[in-house]
Amino acid sequence: MNSETHPTDRDKGNGVELSTDEARAGATPHMTRYILGWGLILVIIGFLIVLGFGWAGT
Repeated sequence: MNSETHPTDRDKGNGVELSTDEARAGATPHMTRYILGWGLILVIIGFLIVLGFGWAGT
């Protein structure tokens, strides 16, 4: 492996380019969309519960 794809302390800042996978340096599972979706649904349910208790008190 050469220094053009894997920068070292010697050549930092010299415009070394990395591929997307090398720059990411980790796995990217597609679970984020499900977590965001479920979180949004739970927030909406929470707001509906708070709204229901607010209307019941009047």
